[in-house]
Amino acid sequence: MTNWIEIAALGVIWGASFLSVHVALTGFGPLTVAAGRIGIAAATLALLCVLLRLPLPSLHADRRVWRHALGMAVFTNVLPFAVIAWAQQTVQSSFVGITMALVPLFTLVMAHVALPGERLTLPRIAGVLLGLVGVVVLIGLDGLTLTGDPWHALAQLSCVGVTVSYALGSIVTRRCPAVDPVAFSTASLLLAAAMIVPVALAVEGVPHAPPAPALWALAYLGLMPTAFATLILVHVVRSAGPTFLTQTNYQVPVWSVLFGTLLLSEPLPPQFLAALGLILAGLAVSRMARR
Repeated sequence: MTNWIEIAALGVIWGASFLSVHVALTGFGPLTVAAGRIGIAAATLALLCVLLRLPLPSLHADRRVWRHALGMAVFTNVLPFAVIAWAQQTVQSSFVGITMALVPLFTLVMAHVALPGERLTLPRIAGVLLGLVGVVVLIGLDGLTLTGDPWHALAQLSCVGVTVSYALGSIVTRRCPAVDPVAFSTASLLLAAAMIVPVALAVEGVPHAPPAPALWALAYLGLMPTAFATLILVHVVRSAGPTFLTQTNYQVPVWSVLFGTLLLSEPLPPQFLAALGLILAGLAVSRMARR
């Protein structure tokens, strides 16, 4: 029962992150939003490691761990957070949330090449193809051919690209040698902060008097979906296994649509619901194949 509560909490926390990015952008630039959430999360988990007396991996003895932490920092934190914040200046938060359901489907394709025993079967291929059809429905032919507003279409395609980055980060993390997950996450976030914070300061400078809602939204992004959710994730994986964790993939896009529609008054075009159904159907087919 506890694991199901944790899974439900993760779905809400991650689903609300796109709403929070939308609000944070009212006071910060996209790079600052990414740097802020990463910096807050890195400081939070580093403090937790100090309180728990949990050492980080050794720079000399655990160089492979640090290489994988660097990969996770780039593909799971820096790139997706920056691109999502940039894209959400143009696209709806619910749109971004729907695309996130593609992550496990793209992970299946990459795992076929990078992980032993993770072969693509016909049902898994069918699930991936259903997800890609959902992408076509979600973006539309005008977006795919860039015949409409090119910047809007580029932002939409960038959201799909982010899911590929997340999938690659997942593969890098799974190939990492055995290490404490909290220490590994802390190392990754510290590396991510070292990369993105100087860039954000150089490009966008120090923010001046952002409104309170933007500050609260940035604090939420750093503390909840980036830091606290990591601790819940670690507990779920340890107690129920990584396969059980994939239940969140069904929830995140649904919550993002609900938050975007109800709290931000975003329109909900019919193709959004059709695309969500196709992508979730593809995810369900791939999971049945795994069973």
